[in-house]
Amino acid sequence: MAAAKEALCSFVRPLEKRDGTVLRLQQYGSGGVGCVVWDAAIVLAKYLETQHFLGAAAGTHALRQRSVLELGAGTGAVGLMAATLGADVILTDLEELQDLLKLNIKMNEHLITGSVEAKVLKWGEERKDCFSPPDYILMADCIYYEESLEPLLKTLKDLSGPETCIICCYEQRTMGKNPEIEKKYFESLFLQQPEVGLDSSIFPLQAGSQKSLKPLEA
Repeated sequence: MAAAKEALCSFVRPLEKRDGTVLRLQQYGSGGVGCVVWDAAIVLAKYLETQHFLGAAAGTHALRQRSVLELGAGTGAVGLMAATLGADVILTDLEELQDLLKLNIKMNEHLITGSVEAKVLKWGEERKDCFSPPDYILMADCIYYEESLEPLLKTLKDLSGPETCIICCYEQRTMGKNPEIEKKYFESLFLQQPEVGLDSSIFPLQAGSQKSLKPLEA
C-alpha cells in the first residue's frame, strides 16, 4: 500500500530535445511548488534550443563552455537542458530540494555535455563567496510571491556581473495580485539596476545594454 501511494505521488516528466533525446525529470505530487515541472520551465528550456543560441561556428551552441546559474531551479529542467547544450551549470534552490535536483542530475548525466551541480541558495542571503558572476542567470516562474521579490532582486544584484545575461521566463497570470506583483518586479529591477536593458530580440521595447534581461512569457 505504501509503495502504491509513493508511486502515485512520484512521476517522471519527459522533455524531448530537438535532437530526439529525452530529458527525464522526476517530480513529486506533493512537497511544494519546486517539486513539479512548470510550463514556464518547459518554455525556457525549449527556448535555449532556438536560433537565438546558435554559436558563431556551424554546429555549435552559444551556451557551450559558458557558465550558467539557475535560480529557483526546482526540478532542474532548465539548467539540465543548458548542461546538455554544453554549458557549465549550477542549479540552485532551497535545502529541501537538493535531493530532487541531485536525483535529476543522476537520471540525465548521460546527456550532459557540459557540467552540472546543485547548490543551496536562499534568495536574499549573502553568498557571493560561493558563486562567481556567471555568463547567464536563468529563472523560470520565479515571480509570483510578493514577499520574495526583494530577496530575489538582491540575489540578482549580488550574483550578476556587468556581462551577465539574465533570462526570465514566467507565466503571465491575470488573477488576484499577480499583475501587480509582475509590474512591481520589473519596476524595482530597473530602479535598483538602471543599466539593465530589455533585449530587443525578444521584445522590441528597449535595446539591451551591458547587462540584458530577456523576459519570456509562458
